[in-house]
Amino acid sequence: MKTAAIEKMSAHWLLAKIGKKVLRPGGLVLTQKMLRMLDINSHDRIVEFAPGIGFTAKLTLKKNPESYTGIDAEQEAVDLLKKNFINTAAQFKLGNAAHSDLAEQSANKVYGEAMLSMHSDHRKSEIIREASRILAPKGYYAIHELALAPDSLDENVKLQIQKELALSLKVNTRPLTVSEWTQLLKKEGFQILKTETAPMHLLELQRIISDEGLSGFLKIAGNIIIQPKIRSRILQMRRVFKKHNNCLCAVVILAQKK
Repeated sequence: MKTAAIEKMSAHWLLAKIGKKVLRPGGLVLTQKMLRMLDINSHDRIVEFAPGIGFTAKLTLKKNPESYTGIDAEQEAVDLLKKNFINTAAQFKLGNAAHSDLAEQSANKVYGEAMLSMHSDHRKSEIIREASRILAPKGYYAIHELALAPDSLDENVKLQIQKELALSLKVNTRPLTVSEWTQLLKKEGFQILKTETAPMHLLELQRIISDEGLSGFLKIAGNIIIQPKIRSRILQMRRVFKKHNNCLCAVVILAQKK
């Protein structure tokens, strides 16, 4: 687990530190919808960008794909994943999602969650191009990301939200509107097949219980109570989410390589 100062720790590691397993903006329900869209089976060669602590990887492996490879840019994440998946066929590699070093057309389904939002717009495009490169023709690419709403959101408001999110989450958070996400995928040669949205209620009581179960929620609540520095960070993040609740959502998009 990350050992950096609590004040500087990125949000996903901070939440993982207190026991939160579901770290995606649309929660478990939207992750499950994404996996149903992908319809993973025993013939599929799967690549996941930024598997994090491996929550979605576990769900994917239950579908017995032909192969599964997770690419993560953090050595600590890769080490943890290799340890936790030691008795499975999953492979985890240290790498950059924009330059994965995987063979061209080596996968037929690629997905990533809550990772494109953490990159600048030009890096988003690079990662999407890399997904296209490693996908076989007519392969599928799914994303589960933080989004802004509505599509007509004023640019100044958008920039202010992005700034406040970045300061609170300690990562370069740059979500797009749903329309902008779809246009970005189209620009890189993908056809949009399905789109689903959900409220961004990552730190809402009902969402936490739904995602983590009652015992998981109690563990998280206990850790927040006894660790004041973490509690301060969590409350700060929650205030930002609440402040911009009407302009934040989560989106899943299923796209197909042309």
